[in-house]
Amino acid sequence: MPVEASLIQILACPACHAPLEDRTASDPGELICTSGDCGLAYPVRDGIPVLLVDEASRPA
Repeated sequence: MPVEASLIQILACPACHAPLEDRTASDPGELICTSGDCGLAYPVRDGIPVLLVDEASRPA
């Protein structure tokens, strides 16, 4: 389930505060940090971004 574009524009990575890239069209849906140093992937569950560093993973 995609996240609203207006929400994506105001969200930032909790770890480094960089903008997030929307990859909710892929499976599993996730938001990816755009920082080259961080690059964490945050899951999206039922259309709700889970922006917890403990829940994040490194993208494949």
